[in-house]
Amino acid sequence: MNITRNVFTTLFTFMTLISFSQRGEVRDAEDAHEDGNYEKAFEYLDQAKSEGVLQDKEKWQVRYYIAKGYAHLGPKKGVGRSFKNLKKAAESFEKSIAIEKEDEAVEGMKFVRNALVQNAVKDQQNKNFSTAAEKLYKSYELGDKQDTIYLYYAASNYVQDKKYDKAVEYYKELMDLDFNGARTEYYAVNKETGKNERFENKKFRDLSIKSGDYEKPSQKETKSKKPEIAKNIALIYIQQGKKEKALDAIEEAKANNPDDPALLQAEADIYYQMGNVEKYDKIMKRIVKLRPNDPNLYYNLGVASDKNGKIEDAKKYYKKAIELDPKFVNAYINLATAILAKEDKIVKQMNELGMSDADQKKYEKLKEKKKKYYKEALPYLKEAIKLEPKNIGAIQTLMNMYYQLGQSEKAEKFRKKLEKVQSK
Repeated sequence: MNITRNVFTTLFTFMTLISFSQRGEVRDAEDAHEDGNYEKAFEYLDQAKSEGVLQDKEKWQVRYYIAKGYAHLGPKKGVGRSFKNLKKAAESFEKSIAIEKEDEAVEGMKFVRNALVQNAVKDQQNKNFSTAAEKLYKSYELGDKQDTIYLYYAASNYVQDKKYDKAVEYYKELMDLDFNGARTEYYAVNKETGKNERFENKKFRDLSIKSGDYEKPSQKETKSKKPEIAKNIALIYIQQGKKEKALDAIEEAKANNPDDPALLQAEADIYYQMGNVEKYDKIMKRIVKLRPNDPNLYYNLGVASDKNGKIEDAKKYYKKAIELDPKFVNAYINLATAILAKEDKIVKQMNELGMSDADQKKYEKLKEKKKKYYKEALPYLKEAIKLEPKNIGAIQTLMNMYYQLGQSEKAEKFRKKLEKVQSK
């Protein structure tokens, strides 16, 4: 009798039984996952692991990790699942892919990334910005750092939560990656609702058109996010009291695009934040040369001139903004305010006069001068109210001006209008 051979046969049979057992546990885990019983799936997987499935053939190791990944992913393809579970799901799919790139594992990883983004959106809505940032960054990492837009959104969420150091870290990473963020967005009109809807990509939009449910395809290019990133880095540095670093950040961004209007606007805004209105004004004039038909630029120049005490310049810029955009409500209001800027000085002079005949004559002259400013400002305020009928500030100012001009009937008209707007 060959004892050694009998022992080997017994051992082989025993090992085969164990192998069949651990593989059975993996199959049971897969079935449990299909049935939505995720806790039971974990039980089977734990048993398979304790019985040595990770020392089995690669095929079964792959199936084990895929099953574990989907168990952690849970229902709804991970949407609403805890961050901890999604990270573990990603870890399992990664281990599976490292052994063999099975389609099921690759698809599972896509589900994880999508769930992280969807859950981050929910966090943003609940103002849990740091948690949203973590999930977005994880999605960016799992995509082999290809979808840089998620890194951008992660940085933005840290800004919202005032976690500035982390935000700057991510923004700088984006700058190093030469992130642009500009893209083509694809649209088509839903025949049933009449709404112009955005599609994930051109292929999906075109298929929707062919289906007959959509019509009028269109597309538009979004702007580069580089200027915004440079500006955000600079603003964070200002918030931290690092003004020089703020300006360095803008200069670095301008290195390859010195005449980029958006970057120059960001630089101008930084100087404005720092209180350097003169520098702001200088840069804004440079931008105007690059974009001479942008009403917002002239409006901003008006605001800067106003703040700098250059009232006549401010009036000129506001008028230009209105010329380019006749519906620019704030330009009308600011122009009227600029015209009335000298009123305080006149009122002060009037209050300092005595009761002598000479002083009374001066008083009447100043009173007429004040009325002249009122009459000049009136049409701009009236136009502003025409464009924005519920602008309480404009209505109130116009009402007071009519009272001052002795036009009580018109003043009463606007008093009633004010009461009507305020009662709503």
